[in-house]
Amino acid sequence: MCGRFTLSTPAEKWADLFDVNPAGITAAPRYNIAPSQEVLAVRAAQDGSGRELVPLRWGLVPAWAKDPKIGNRLINARAESLTEKPAFSDAYLDRRCLIVGDGFYEWHGKPGTRQPYYYRLGDGGVFGMAALWERWTPRSRSEGATENAPVESCTVVTTQANGLVRVVHDRMPVILDPRDYQLWLGALDLEELSGLLRPCPDDWLVSYAVNSHVNDVRHDDPICIEPIGTGADGAA
Repeated sequence: MCGRFTLSTPAEKWADLFDVNPAGITAAPRYNIAPSQEVLAVRAAQDGSGRELVPLRWGLVPAWAKDPKIGNRLINARAESLTEKPAFSDAYLDRRCLIVGDGFYEWHGKPGTRQPYYYRLGDGGVFGMAALWERWTPRSRSEGATENAPVESCTVVTTQANGLVRVVHDRMPVILDPRDYQLWLGALDLEELSGLLRPCPDDWLVSYAVNSHVNDVRHDDPICIEPIGTGADGAA
């Protein structure tokens, strides 16, 4: 799965990679992004003018949901069953997006002694994770919204882990090659999309163990990504 990630790189440094305008985005560096929090996502602009960079709540709330709390259970969508799950099938057809990150965490071991590991690209750059988004409009104030404001939310698509991540966990986010961003965002043929839903090559990533400081979602600072000892790939 993917339950925490980072985005500490300023938008100005990666906007060109995603072909978006970062104007108006003043997000602070994030070192411990958790479910239910706001993430930055790239999607096809609603007016057809290219791509747009938007904030979305992490935890997908389907349009048909009665309670937005369902999003707490839908932070990830398994690539193998996107067309089968009612919560994801419609979004997979025409509401795909890229969640922007520059690292993610996984945990290994037994509860109470689980060791967190941090994964990032070898060059320290930013990547796009395959994701889905939805817009949910409450029918009444009792459904958990303020003044019937719509909620735009998202979920990270996951796949089987590559060789590096598999040492720690059996799932990982689908990290797309930048050359495939447009295909993911705009393709109409699901056969084309299915070929993208695979683990990235092992040599794209490096990993290392980090302090349990990251376990607490209230901690969102550079200490979260500081290495301790030797990482799962043997790199400190």
